[in-house]
Amino acid sequence: MLKDLLYLGLGGALLAKEKVEEELDKLVQKGKISKEEAQKLIDRAKERGKEEEEKIKDELKSAIKEALNELNLATKDDINELKEMIKGEK
Repeated sequence: MLKDLLYLGLGGALLAKEKVEEELDKLVQKGKISKEEAQKLIDRAKERGKEEEEKIKDELKSAIKEALNELNLATKDDINELKEMIKGEK
């Protein structure tokens, strides 16, 4: 299900990107904006997309850590600590 949501989001983003580029091309052809202005808009949109991607990744990592913490699952550090304790007992 998570994969499907991810693919749906990516598909939507690609469609939106294509539509924006198409509309900017129309504006360039009509002489409403220059190619340089259109490219600047595209570059700004890409940069904002990268920033949003990083923000979402950070929020997702935080949510996963919180969920794992609530489940009381052992972490790598917990397991390594136990291994060291076992070694010390031998």
